[in-house]
Parts: sequence; C-alpha cells; structure tokens
Amino acid sequence: MTTPPDIEAILAEARKARDRLGPNTHDRIAEAMHARSSEIARAAVRITGRAPVEWDLLADKVLTSRLLGFPIMLVGLAVVLWMTIAGANVPSSMLASGLFWIHGHLVAGAEAIGAPWWLTGFLFDGVYLGVAWVVAVMLPPMAIFFPIFTLLEDVGYLPRVAFNLDRFFRWAGAHGKQALTMSMGFGCNAAGVVACRIIESPRERTLAILTNNFTLCNGRWPTIIMIASVFVAAKFPPAWAGIAATACVLAVVLVGTVTTFIVCKLLSSTVLKGEASHFYLELPPYRRPSVWRVVYRSIIDRTIFVLGRAMVVAAPAGGLIWLLGNITPGGQSLMVTFSNALEPIGWVIGLDGVILLAFIIAIPANEIIVPTIIMAYMATSKMTELDATATGDLFRANDWTMLTAVCVMLFSLLHYPCATTTWTIWRETGSRKIALWSNLLPLGIAVVVCAAVAGVWRLVAV
Repeated sequence: MTTPPDIEAILAEARKARDRLGPNTHDRIAEAMHARSSEIARAAVRITGRAPVEWDLLADKVLTSRLLGFPIMLVGLAVVLWMTIAGANVPSSMLASGLFWIHGHLVAGAEAIGAPWWLTGFLFDGVYLGVAWVVAVMLPPMAIFFPIFTLLEDVGYLPRVAFNLDRFFRWAGAHGKQALTMSMGFGCNAAGVVACRIIESPRERTLAILTNNFTLCNGRWPTIIMIASVFVAAKFPPAWAGIAATACVLAVVLVGTVTTFIVCKLLSSTVLKGEASHFYLELPPYRRPSVWRVVYRSIIDRTIFVLGRAMVVAAPAGGLIWLLGNITPGGQSLMVTFSNALEPIGWVIGLDGVILLAFIIAIPANEIIVPTIIMAYMATSKMTELDATATGDLFRANDWTMLTAVCVMLFSLLHYPCATTTWTIWRETGSRKIALWSNLLPLGIAVVVCAAVAGVWRLVAV
C-alpha cells in the first residue's frame, strides 16, 4: 500500500512555482501550444501553385486589432442602435394607435353594458393601458434588435467582441464572456441575466449578473431617446439633430459600460474577491448565417419570452397607476400627495417628486416611466400619449432644465432593474440575497452619481 503524498507540501511547491513563473503562465502555455501547432501545420502542409487568400485572418487582423477593433465596435454599436431606434418608431406608433383604438372600444363596450366606472377605469384605463404601453414600446425594438444580435452571433462577430474586451474584463476581475451577456442586455436585461449561464465560474457569473443592469435595455431606450431628442438634439440644426440624438444615446451606453468595469473591479477586489478565470477563446470561422435559425432564436426564444414576462408584471403596475391617479382623499389624488412628499429627495438628485414617483411606480416595467410623468403633470386619470414637441413643452412648463434631463438619463441608466429582471435573477441564482443586492447596489450608485452631478452643476451655475 503506497503512502499518499503530502498534499500541503505539493501545494507549497505549486505556490512557489507560481510566484516564480508569474501570473500569465497559462497564457504563455496557450501561446506556445498555438505557435507549435502552427509550426507543425506549416511543415506538414504543402501548397502548390498560388496560395489562397485567407480572408478570415485578414478580417481578424482588422476587427481584433488594437488600433481599429474598438472604433469598429463603436461604429457598429451606433449603427445597430440607430437601426433599432429609427426602425422601431413607425411600428411602435402604429402598434400604439391600434392598441389605443381597441382600448376605446373596450371602454365603450363596458359603458354600454352598464359596468361601474371604477371597474372600467381599473381594468381598461389601468391594467390594459399599462400592458398596451409595454407591448407598443418593447415589441418593435426587440423585433429589430434581437435578430440583428443573433445575426452577428451567427456570422461569428460577437466572439471577436469578447476577444477585444477580454483584457478590460480581466483587469476588472471578471470573465471575458461577460461581453456577450452585456450585448444581450442591450435587448433586455432579463435576457442578459439568462445569458450569464455561459460563464462557468459562480463568482464571475455573479459579477456579470449584478452589473448587467448597467447595460441600457430597450425598456429604458424610450426615456433616453425622448430626452435626447427633446433636450439635446433641439440645440443642433435640424440636419444634425438625428446624429446628435444618436451620439447622446451612445454616450449613455458608454457611461454604462465604464460603470460596469469600475463596479466589477470594486466587487472583485472586496466582497467577490478572486482571480479572473483564464479564458481561451478559439475564434470561430466566419460563416453564412441560417435565416430560419436566426428568426427562431431571436423571435421565439428571446422576444416572445421576454415580452411575456414583461406583460405579466406590467398589468398590476397599470392598475396601481390608475388607483394613484383616481383615489382622491381630501380632493387631492394619491399621486399628487406622494409626489409632493418625494419632492425634497428628488431635488437633491436633480429630479422632482413626480419623476421620482414615476421611477418607483415603473419598477415592474421601465416603459411606463414617461407616460406616468405625463399623466401626473397633466393631472389626468389615465396614461396619455403626446408627441415629442408637446412632451418637451409640457416638461419645460414643469421646470425641466438641462440638469433635469441629464440626471433623468443617468438615473434611468444606473437605477435598479425592472421586476422582470429581478425575478429572472432570483430564478437563475436561487438566491434572494443576490436578487436584493442587484437592486440596492445600482440604486446606491444612481443616487450618489446624480446627487454629485446635481451638486456640482448648481455650484458651477451659481
């Protein structure tokens, strides 16, 4: 019978060897293996005649280069955002018009059969309109973004994105695959959380889940786009207005990306301390995408799945909004009472009580933030739709300034995730603690950042 080796002695020798070899040993081994295999391939393969052009290698030299890789990524992201924003405008408007037309007939039918006003209001002006807003706002952008995302994934470009961002995630103590989960988060943070399954390490998966909220999802695009169009683009000539709005949205996206790196670095250095996993990524060959696979994965697996969950949580939110706008103890609606109570807190972070209340009410679905603000400012009993010009005039009449616009964009980017994403985090992790921290962490960051921006802005203005 052999004597088992001294495990502690072996570990001690391993630590000494690690200190001697340095932290990049695995990388050097992988590079040496790749170099040796390439050398063997060159020696074994004999090419007669003219050597074929290796288009994959030429493309990778451009798309993954330190000089051009990031500019191409940014331009590509801007194009995808512009296509999603511009392409979703008309379908969203048509869908909203159709759903509001159905709303009118539902209300008329309820009145015809003598239904009580409060039941009609709660079901159709509240629950139905809440779901209708979410469907009209979410469905067209997702139906555009997810197919584009899946197409890039099928072609083979997304692994190149992960390759370009890997060194930043390694610096932050996170996994390079988090780049893919962030990309999915642009469509929906809930889908981004589900995508974190591809990260094997529990620590790094938790990092990706906790920071996926800083990726601007399509539920928050309407708020950002509206503000960019009304307050930023309005300061430019008409010919440049669209470019200015897109640049503003892209800037918000970049702020979220930088925040992700910083928060990952802080967490990986403290409560989630540990080394980043070694990530060996074999870049797949570029290939022609399968149209049917792209359609199925983007529409069925992603769009319908996410939209269904959003509708489930938006229905009670719509009912709550109607109750707050129509219950009037002392002649004043609960919405006005609560917004007045929140006014001092809102002022500190560059907002007002109505905006802060809208963010709280919109926990189930970020899509209803702007309709709730409009409803409160106009003192109506249901969510109302206005065009961009009328919305801008209404907001300025209620003392919105450029500071308000900036703080709303920052708070929308950084604040807690929607209920659908929180539910998904709990389902994916099985941990109430992680689900709770996924809300408290971004909320704390949003409050600190907005308070700092508002304080400095007012100080400079004085």
